[in-house]
Amino acid sequence: MKLFVYHTPEEVPSDCLPGCAAVIDVLRASSTIAAAIDAGAEAVRVFRDIEPLLEASEGIEEDKRIRAGERGGQKVEACEFGNSPLAFTPENTEGRQLFLSTTNGTRCSESVCNASNVIMASLTNRQAVVNYLATKRPGTVWLVGSGWQGSYSLEDTVCAGAVIDGILIAEKTPLAELTGNDEAIAAVALFRQWQDQLPELLMSASHGQRLLKMRGQADVAYCAQLDVLDTLPIQRGIGTFVQRKPEDL
Repeated sequence: MKLFVYHTPEEVPSDCLPGCAAVIDVLRASSTIAAAIDAGAEAVRVFRDIEPLLEASEGIEEDKRIRAGERGGQKVEACEFGNSPLAFTPENTEGRQLFLSTTNGTRCSESVCNASNVIMASLTNRQAVVNYLATKRPGTVWLVGSGWQGSYSLEDTVCAGAVIDGILIAEKTPLAELTGNDEAIAAVALFRQWQDQLPELLMSASHGQRLLKMRGQADVAYCAQLDVLDTLPIQRGIGTFVQRKPEDL
């Protein structure tokens, strides 16, 4: 197994696909998707743009769907929810499909949607991601950060490093044998430096600062938690994520 880290969707190779791609958008899409599925969402369908989301959701009864849209950190007016993982509770989510479009995360998902396996990774479900990869052992894994409008995001890289560090512990394998590029080594170093101060790191990151100015302190604090969800969103059909089942291993 070789692990590669790409900071943004623009960096992923265009001439090949991995055995597994992990989409990372800690603040907040991958954290939100994991939270929604943990709250009982039947499926999460992701869309790059709002109009296709609205069109697709019209085919579902209102009491069986939730529409969530975010641009620039703010809720899209046409949707009931924005991109906060705290918004999705069993009371409003269980048994429904979530239709989701965000500034960065859903765009990242689209960039790797044709990989053999696509999963959602966040700090909150890090151990579930590690367990899946350590058991399935795909030959090549891409850990792809969503970034912010094409630029680097600190929180996505620390999450990639957290996943790799977990796999190193599970596999008892030297770093050089598992990492496929220098970005992967740097991600591990970042996580090891900040693993006991993840809330502080996320609050210092540029997107964390952006959310704090929008009164998103609770979201940032939630997304900084490590290993609190035993949930692994996995793609079933292009752009549709469901909870991983035992047979996926």
